Amino acid sequence: MTERNGWSLDMSAGPIFQQIAQNVRRSLARGDLVPGEKLPSARELAQHLGVNPNTVVHAYGKLEAEEVIETRRGLGTFVREDAPVAATREALVQSAARRFVDEVRRLGLSDKAAIAALKEVLGAGEAR
Repeated sequence: MTERNGWSLDMSAGPIFQQIAQNVRRSLARGDLVPGEKLPSARELAQHLGVNPNTVVHAYGKLEAEEVIETRRGLGTFVREDAPVAATREALVQSAARRFVDEVRRLGLSDKAAIAALKEVLGAGEAR
């Protein structure tokens, strides 16, 4: 796994361009990226992450199609001023919740046991 600037890439966890796009979404949802902020060029980010620049271009293209970022000719790539921050955050939370529930179902746990486990983990996070 490669981790830089809080962004992690796991070469065994699916397409790298999807991981890059997901890292941008997470950064936006956390507030690490804000509307109007300039992103690194594809070449800079590729060098930083140790990937092919075309991979970053593909990720940026996906985010542009989702209307999260925009390319301004001659200026660079920016988080859109009207980026769907709240919707992005909600989608990430819902996705995480679905993964948790899917795993709980595969394990055959009751809802009560799943909620207890979640509360325990959340409580442990508060102790840090």
